Amino acid sequence: MDSAGAARPRPCRRLAAPGGAGPGDAGGEGRGVRRERAMGAAEPDRYRDTWVRYLGYANEVGESFRPLVPLQVVWASYGVATAYVTADAIDKGQKAATEHAQDPARATRVGVAVVDTFVWQSLASVAIPGFTINRLCAASLALLGTLTRWPLPVRRWTTTALGLGAIPLIITPIDRTVDFLMDSSLRKLYGAPGEPPAPH
Repeated sequence: MDSAGAARPRPCRRLAAPGGAGPGDAGGEGRGVRRERAMGAAEPDRYRDTWVRYLGYANEVGESFRPLVPLQVVWASYGVATAYVTADAIDKGQKAATEHAQDPARATRVGVAVVDTFVWQSLASVAIPGFTINRLCAASLALLGTLTRWPLPVRRWTTTALGLGAIPLIITPIDRTVDFLMDSSLRKLYGAPGEPPAPH
């Protein structure tokens, strides 16, 4: 609930399947929702309804392959994910500007759309899942070294497989945690994404 008491959409993962919800959409629309124009033609969101959405997985995949690839490759995967997050935030700001072109609070709506999308995506798409996969892979590699006599290449490939397999499992818990954190902090300041702050 925002401060005016109205229910607002819940963001779900930035890489949800098309049709899923997500953060920072101008006017509070869900992430994967295809907006209908006046003429009835669907407008797909390039960052959420196309292959581009998979770029947000880059850093989790990079962390999974950390035992097998040079460190520079892992950092490059973070660069790809961060570029995706930034591009999505800018896109939502542009959409908010277009949709509220005649609104006196247009600048505020644009700022809220950009900030909400960038912060949510940074936490749920980059920082928290990257740390989670990093620690999972480090722990599994150490445990395999202690509990098995497998050759190091086998242990590394097993660790990578575990990291990749964990990605789908951590999505929902991390999303809900970030929702809770932002609902309890930043969103108390500005309400629903794309909406101006409620009067106090």
